[in-house]
Amino acid sequence: MIPRHSRLAIWSMAGLLGVTLLLAPPVGRGSDRAHAQARPEGEMRWAVYVTLLPAWFDPAEVVGVLTPFWVLTALHDALVKPMPGGMLTPSLAESWKVSPDHRVYEFKLREGLKFHNGDPFTADDVKFSFLRAKGARILQEKVKDIEIAGPYRVRFHLHEPWPDFMTFYGTYATGAAWIVPKKYMEQVGPDGFKKNPVGLGPYKFVSHTPGVELVMEANESYWRKMPSVKRLVYKSVLESTTRVAMLKRGEVDLAYLLDAPQALELKRDPNFKLAFSGGIGTFYLDFLDQADPKSPWHDRRVRLAASHAIDRKALSEAETLGASRPTGSMVPPKFEFALPLEPHPYNPARAKQLLAEAGYPNGFDAGDLYPWPPYTTMGEAVGGYLGAVGIKVRLRTMERGAFYATLASKKIHGLCVCINAVYGNAASRMAETVPTEGAFSYAGEADIDALYKQQSRETDPRKREALLHQIQRTLHERVRFAPIMDYIWPSGVSARVAEPALMLIDPYPWSAPLEDVRLRK
Repeated sequence: MIPRHSRLAIWSMAGLLGVTLLLAPPVGRGSDRAHAQARPEGEMRWAVYVTLLPAWFDPAEVVGVLTPFWVLTALHDALVKPMPGGMLTPSLAESWKVSPDHRVYEFKLREGLKFHNGDPFTADDVKFSFLRAKGARILQEKVKDIEIAGPYRVRFHLHEPWPDFMTFYGTYATGAAWIVPKKYMEQVGPDGFKKNPVGLGPYKFVSHTPGVELVMEANESYWRKMPSVKRLVYKSVLESTTRVAMLKRGEVDLAYLLDAPQALELKRDPNFKLAFSGGIGTFYLDFLDQADPKSPWHDRRVRLAASHAIDRKALSEAETLGASRPTGSMVPPKFEFALPLEPHPYNPARAKQLLAEAGYPNGFDAGDLYPWPPYTTMGEAVGGYLGAVGIKVRLRTMERGAFYATLASKKIHGLCVCINAVYGNAASRMAETVPTEGAFSYAGEADIDALYKQQSRETDPRKREALLHQIQRTLHERVRFAPIMDYIWPSGVSARVAEPALMLIDPYPWSAPLEDVRLRK
C-alpha cells in the first residue's frame, strides 16, 4: 500500500502538473523471458474448503466477495491489480495517467498479448469486460463514457472527479478490470464461457468436475513470467478433518483453513508446516432486523448487549489458535482511511443489565442465526455466547451459493455471523454493507448515506479521511454492527512445496500470484 505521505505527494503533483502517471516495471515480451526459465514441471494440489462455483470463472460475476479471485488470479488477468509490493500494480496496462480535472483516466495497454484461445487482447475487450461487470455498480454509475482511443489505448470519462476510481477498478473490490475475450464470449455466451473459460492469466482451464475439482495447466507464454508448476488442481473438500487426512496421505500439497484441532495436530508433526494467512476478512455480527421498530434489535442497548456477550479473544484462540485479531472496526488496519477502534469488552454481566434496561430481563427469542459458509463453528460459538446472556438463537446453515443469493435478497431475518472481505480502502470496504443501496446492507441511515456520498466526491485526502473516520465512528457508537475479529487462519503445507505464495500479496490469504508457487525439485 502507498504510504500516506507518498499518496499526498501524488495528489500534490497531480495538481501541479495536471497528470498522474504510473508505470509498470519494464517487462520483456513473452518468449524473451520464457526462454530464460525452465519449463513448468509437476502438479500441485490444494484442498479448498468450499465448492468451486462455475460463476467464479467469469470476472463479471464478482459481487461484493473476495473468494472468486482464487480462480480469477489463475485464469484471468487485470489492467491493474494487487501484487507483491503494491496494491495498484500495472499488469495488462503498462501505464495510466489522469487528466488535470481528474475526470479522465487513460490506460496504455500491453501489446502483443493473446488470450488462451489465440484471440488478440485489445481495448475492445477492456470496454466489453467493464460493461459486463455485475458487481461494478458504483463504477458504472460514475463512468460517463469509455473511449477506445486506439487498439491499445482506452479512456474512462467520469461524470465528476471521483478519488476512488482506481480503488474500485484496480483492486479486488470489483472484477471490472479483469478481462475476458469479447469475440469468444459473444460466440459462446455466458453459460458456454463458464463451461470452458478463456483468459489471459498464468494458467489455462483444463476441466471442472462440480463439487470435486478444478484442473488448470500452465500458460507458458504468460507475459509476467512462465509459471514454475505445470498443473494446478483445486479439490473441494468441505471437512477440515478430511483436508488434513488428504494432506498426510500425500493426496494434496496444501490444505486451506484448518480447524483448531487439526491445526494443532499438524503443528506437532515435523513433516508439515503450519502457515497462517489472512487479515483481509473481518467477522462481524449483523443485526438484520434493526431497522424494524418492532424488533428488539432496533434498540441500541440490545445490540450493545450482544456485542458485550462475545468473548473475542477466546473465539480467536478456539478458532485460529489465537492468530486472529479482535477488532471494533469493519475496516482492516492496513487499509487507507481506516479508523482503529477497540472492540467492546467481554462483559456478560453488563450485557444482561443492558437487556434488562431494554425490557428483556429474561432475554428473548432472537430467531435464526446464519453463519457465513463454511464457518459453522464460528456461528455455533457466537450463538452460545448469546444464549449465555439470554438471547436465544437457532443456527441456520446454508450452502455458500444459496447463502449469497439469500442474503442479497434482503429478505432474511434474525442475525448473521458474516464476514466482510471487500478489498481496497475504507470506502470500498463499506460499499456493500453500509450505504442503503449496498448489496448486503440491511439498515441504511440517511445521515450516513449523505456522508458516504460526500466522501466519494471529496478530492482532498485529509478532508476525505475525516469524513470516512466520522462514518466509522458513528457506526461504532450506534452499534450498527458488532465487529468480532480480523480473520487470520492456519493452513497445512507439505514438504513438497518450496513456495506456497501465501501472503506474498498482503493482505490476501490464499496462494497468489499463482505463477510464483513452486515445488521442491
